Amino acid sequence: MFEALRNKEKKIAIVGLGYVGLPLAMGFADKLSVIGYDINEERLAKLREGIDPNGELASSQLVGKDIEFTSSADKLREASFYIIAVPTPIDQHNEPDLTPLLTATRTVASVLKKGDYVVYESTVYPGCTEEDCVPLLEEISGMVYKQDFKVGYSPERINPGDKVHTLQNTVKIVSGCDDEALSEIRQIYGLIIEAGLHQAPSIRVAEAAKIIENTQRDVNIALMNELSIIFDRMGINTYDVLEAAGTKWNFLHFYPGLVGGHCIGVDPYYLVHKAKELQYHPKMINSGRFVNDSMGRYIAKKIVKKVLGLGKNILHARVLVMGMTFKENVSDIRNSKVVDMVREFIDFGAVVDVVDPYASPAAVKQEYGIELKEQPEGVYDAIVVAVAHKDYLLLDENYFISLSAGKAVLGDIKGIFRHKIKKMEYWSL
Repeated sequence: MFEALRNKEKKIAIVGLGYVGLPLAMGFADKLSVIGYDINEERLAKLREGIDPNGELASSQLVGKDIEFTSSADKLREASFYIIAVPTPIDQHNEPDLTPLLTATRTVASVLKKGDYVVYESTVYPGCTEEDCVPLLEEISGMVYKQDFKVGYSPERINPGDKVHTLQNTVKIVSGCDDEALSEIRQIYGLIIEAGLHQAPSIRVAEAAKIIENTQRDVNIALMNELSIIFDRMGINTYDVLEAAGTKWNFLHFYPGLVGGHCIGVDPYYLVHKAKELQYHPKMINSGRFVNDSMGRYIAKKIVKKVLGLGKNILHARVLVMGMTFKENVSDIRNSKVVDMVREFIDFGAVVDVVDPYASPAAVKQEYGIELKEQPEGVYDAIVVAVAHKDYLLLDENYFISLSAGKAVLGDIKGIFRHKIKKMEYWSL
């Protein structure tokens, strides 16, 4: 398979061209003949024009490559090596929603041929690939796993907005259903991964490794968030404490904040789901999720108390929220916890304006029903810098005062204006 792909006798297909699939597709398109498959026609149209809808890749990275963008299953049939990189979200009950993954699996199964490979990159609970996906591949294709087609798992490690830790210079885990599959998959990924590959002993180990990467971060951030609640009651700033504690050589550098996005705020629920299937109820993971999922509304309540402390009525008070994306300097609004804060302010009767230089107003409206403002309008009783966009780092107290209705509160979730605000009522985690 490796030799046939390298010689362009066979094609590789990337199924799902989002934050994970697109960089992968373009990386392979420098070396191999690639089919980029997605069901979103609007996205495909932009990609054909050399535009990344997510704003992660420059046009120069999209043009002049050996890749064909398509939504046609017939075109997908031309491939022999399939990589599935679709989202794996959770539903409203925090249970895994495998719909995109299983839909993509059905599509690939319908075009699968003898000798083909299917590799999954989507984050799942250990066992999902072989317990949920492989049976579908067998049923629809009418072929036998390992005998007629091979399967592997190579978890994605894409970090949106990160220009330092890229696909190419981040070590990648690879796994296969048998030794032959692992060897072929390792060689194929080796074409584009410069940092090296780690060969997991099984697909389940690779799945588990991915799921605990984000679960570990989630639990550690939850500890920082819980500490910030405690320190707030003591009247000391959490970032001051962390700066002091961070002088110890073995101190782990995690910080409080809103935990959203498609990874850290989602993946632990996949592990919790599997654990409950095994009749184990994980206390620490669930506790971390509870703390982190509660932070948006906690922050809003703190700001409301500060507004009341200034002698103002929160009913009809005007609040400006700066930042809507789940992290700084990206357009990604998936699972943004800023929305929890906005809804809490609204529940208190406040009038809330939201601005963000990166988020798509249409996407925010569709996803959350919130109208983004192009610019702040009028004056506000509270201003909350929710996301540390680089555009906001250059602002000073005079700017915030110019937007304030007399006495006003400045909420600074990430502590970027710590020790710089002298005249306004200031609060941070």
